[in-house]
Amino acid sequence: MRLGKVLEEKRMQIVREALSGVKIAVLGRKYEIHPETIRNWVREYGDKVGPDQLPSTDEQIQELKRLQEIEEKYNLALKKLGEKELENEILHELLKKKNPAYLKNSK
Repeated sequence: MRLGKVLEEKRMQIVREALSGVKIAVLGRKYEIHPETIRNWVREYGDKVGPDQLPSTDEQIQELKRLQEIEEKYNLALKKLGEKELENEILHELLKKKNPAYLKNSK
């Protein structure tokens, strides 16, 4: 199968999702494509998509749930990463101090 054919099918899939009601910004994030490019595809290919080719409501709901789960995991990972970076920064600052605020064991 030619690469052009694969790209054409992928474009049509994205156009179908856009016409079914999925927001273009969401599609842009999902497929890592600029939203204006998707809008251009919808203008270009929108008339080629029939109502029978649009994804069902159940498929849309499943996809949206999947995207929400991914976004929640991403936000949680960012939060954990931020906490670790802050902790590392504090430890680096403590190592730089000549007289840290904690007590040393003197034997």
